[in-house]
This record gives sequence, C-alpha cells and structure tokens, in this order.
Amino acid sequence: MSTNKLQKAAAKRNQKSLLLRAEPYLWILPSIILMAIFIVVPIGYVFYMSVSDISKAGRVKGFAGLENFEKVVTSAKFAMVLKNTVIWTIAVVVLSTVLGFILALLLNNNFKGRKVARAIVVFPWATTLVIQASTWKFIIDTDYGALNTLLKSLGIISANVNWTPTPEAFFAWEIACGIFVTIPFVCFTALSGLQSIDESYYEAATVDGANYWQKLFNITLPLVKPSLTVATVLNIIYVFNSFPIVWTITKGDPASRTDTLVTYLYKLAFYNGKQGEAAAVSVIGFMILLVCASVYMVSTLKKGED
Repeated sequence: MSTNKLQKAAAKRNQKSLLLRAEPYLWILPSIILMAIFIVVPIGYVFYMSVSDISKAGRVKGFAGLENFEKVVTSAKFAMVLKNTVIWTIAVVVLSTVLGFILALLLNNNFKGRKVARAIVVFPWATTLVIQASTWKFIIDTDYGALNTLLKSLGIISANVNWTPTPEAFFAWEIACGIFVTIPFVCFTALSGLQSIDESYYEAATVDGANYWQKLFNITLPLVKPSLTVATVLNIIYVFNSFPIVWTITKGDPASRTDTLVTYLYKLAFYNGKQGEAAAVSVIGFMILLVCASVYMVSTLKKGED
C-alpha cells in the first residue's frame, strides 16, 4: 500500500476517533445551551443589576459599584430579615429531615394499607404551596378558623383563641407549614435509600445479636446518608428561596417582622421600585446558599470517605 493511502487511512481513523470522543458532548450540547440561556444569563444579569444604578422604571442609568450593597446592609430591616431567613431555613430543614426520616422508617415496614399511607403522605407535596399556605391561614384564623371550630366542638375551649397574637407567633405557624409541606420530600428521598439496602446486612447483624438501635446507627444511617445528603442540600435551597408560604400567610407583615430575604427583595423591587437593592439582596442570598451548600456537601463527603 502506498504512503498516501496509509496517510489517508490514518487520517480517517483519527477523524472517526475525534467524532467518537466529541459525540457525548454533542448530545448534551442542547442542555448546556438551555442552561446558559435560562440559568447562567439571568444570574449574570442579576449580578450586573446589583452594581448598577437603576431607575424605578427599570432603566440602567450607570455603574453604582457597591452602593446598592451598602444601602442594603446598613438598612435597619436587613439584619432582622436575615435573622428570620436563617431561623426559617434551619428550623424547617432540620425538623423536616428528622420527621421525614422517622416517617420513612415507618413506611418502609410491611403493613396493611401501606400504599394508601404513602399516597396520603405525598399529598401535601403534590399540592401547590399557595393552596397549602391558604389552608393553614384558614385553620389558624381567630374568627372563623377550623382549629377554633374543632376545639370548641370538642369542648376544649369555650371562646375563640387568637393563635397569632404576635409576629413571632405568626412566624412560628409559617415554619410549621413549611415543615408540613417539606416532610414528604425528605420522606420519599430517604425511603428510596432505605429500600436499596440489602436485607442480608440486617440478617447478619441479627445473627451477631445486634438490637434495633445498633442496626439503625451502624447500618441504616450510614447507608442512607447519601440520600439524606441530597435531600438536605436541595431542602436548603428550596426552603431558603421559598416565597409562597410567607407571602400568602403574612406578606412579611407587620413591618417586615416575618419577612425572609425572598419576600424582602420582592418588596424592594416591586413595591418600592428599588431594583438595584433587590438585586443586591438576591446576590447576597445566592452567595450564602452557595457557601452553605458547598460546605455541607464537602464535609459530608469527607465524613463518608473516612
């Protein structure tokens, strides 16, 4: 075979090899383009707005540097709103994770009506947050709420009780609603991890004389930890950015005492026309989430490797 033919054959093989290496990237290219359009570009534009001087009409008038961040951080309400957000996120994520895992342990057992029980548990998660929050708002209403009506019909109380006498009480009810609608997600994420555990581990532990708690802490928890890690990270993101519950029940009132960062920036942008400051609040929230989620995942993965 001549040299030219050998060179052509080698070039064809190299071209084919290049196409084979590039094929996976070609398949995911549409997803990358969509992510760039609908995720990366909007995030970049929010960062741009946060350092821009923006009019109430939404027109960018020029570069403002860190002025928007300075106005936000020095605001009298920001510290309170940030504190509310931290309390809201930690309370909802921690309690829903604990309760969701306990519920997953119960639903992982074989009992009559297990399918019905699982369907009932998933219902709050399948219902929109606005409907859930509206329902909770109706339940705790002082004048015609379902809670007062039920307790009066049972003879437990003789007159209507004001279940929300203070902003803190209102905020506690919002946290309760957040926990209630988040439990199903944690439950079914943990349940998927529980069902993937091989029964032979428990059989071997039983033979060795291990009791229920030893099996739970030495077999169940380590093997279900990846599922709980995913659920926790996603929960932190979802709960931190949750808008419908707080907005439907209180709209952050009175005087922003029940506001979180999301409802606060919404008011800044659409009530007060301060879109630059709202973008700055959004960037601050984004950075907090990025740091918290990264630290949690890295620390959890390191513990898993150890």
